[in-house]
Amino acid sequence: MVRTVHGDVGPADLGVCDAHDHLFLRSPRLPGQELASPTAAAAELAAFREVGGQSVIQWTPYGMGRRAELLPELSRAAGVRVVAATGLHQAVHYGPELLDRLRAGDLAALFTRELTEGIGESGPRAGLIKVAGGFHGLDAHARWTMTAAAEAHHATGAPITVHLELGTGALDVLDLLSGDCGVPPHRVVLGHLNRSPDLTAHLQAAASGAYLALDGPSRAHHATDWRMPDAMRDLADAGFGDRLLLGGDTTTAGAQSVHGGPGMPHLLRRVRPRLVAAVGEELVERILTVNPGRAFGVRWR
Repeated sequence: MVRTVHGDVGPADLGVCDAHDHLFLRSPRLPGQELASPTAAAAELAAFREVGGQSVIQWTPYGMGRRAELLPELSRAAGVRVVAATGLHQAVHYGPELLDRLRAGDLAALFTRELTEGIGESGPRAGLIKVAGGFHGLDAHARWTMTAAAEAHHATGAPITVHLELGTGALDVLDLLSGDCGVPPHRVVLGHLNRSPDLTAHLQAAASGAYLALDGPSRAHHATDWRMPDAMRDLADAGFGDRLLLGGDTTTAGAQSVHGGPGMPHLLRRVRPRLVAAVGEELVERILTVNPGRAFGVRWR
C-alpha cells in the first residue's frame, strides 16, 4: 500500500504521478524563496490536475516547513493524492540548535513515529523517509541520518528516498543503506541522477534493484532535460525501464507555475511529450503510473 495523507491506497490508485516534488519548503539556503503559501500550493495542485496529474510524492522532510497539517485538505480540494515525508536533509538546511536537539534524541524513533502515528499533533502519517548524501560522498551527518532512516525502514517497511547532491554518490549511498544497514535496494529511491549523466553508475545502481528518479527541469549547471531522453533510452535498453521515475522537484516560489515558473505542470506539459518522442508512449506511461506505485507501495508493518 502507498501511505497517502488520506490513508493507505493501492499502488494502482496513484495514477499519473509526480514522483518527487514539493508543495511547502523552507531552507536558510533559499532565503526569500520559501514555498510557504497555502494558496499557491492549492493553485499548483489544481494546475497539475488540469494537465492530467493524479498524485504527488512530496519529499519535504522534517524541519523544513512541511505544513503537513494542511496537506489533507489541499489534496482533497484539488483531487490529487499526496504523500508526505519524514526524514532529514543535509545539515546546511538547519540551524545548529535544531540539530543539537535532534542529536540528543532518537532520530529513528522520530521517523518511525511520523510514519505510524502522524506528523506533529494534527498532521497525517508520512509515507516515506527522505535523507540526503553529499557531493561524491557521505559525511558524518549523512551517515547518521541514513542509519536512522534504515532503522525506521526496518520498523515500518517505509521506502527511503535520497537527495543525491548534483546526482553523485549513488553507489556510496547503496553501500551504506543496503550493504551496511540491510535495506533492500528496491526500497531505496535515488534522486537527481539526471544531474550527473554517468551511465555506468546509473546502470550499477539500477542493477542493484534501486529506483532511479530523474527529476527537476533543466538548469544552466545541470545536465537535465536535454540529456534525459538518452539516459532513459540507455537504461531501458539495458532492461531497467521498470526502475525509472520522473519528478518536477519544485523547490522555490519563483519556480512554481503560478508565479511564472515551470512548476508541477511542466512534467506533463513539456517533459512527457519530449520523452514520448524519444522512447515511446508505453515506457513513459509505465514510468509515470506503474513504477511509482511499485516504488512507494510497501507492506507496512
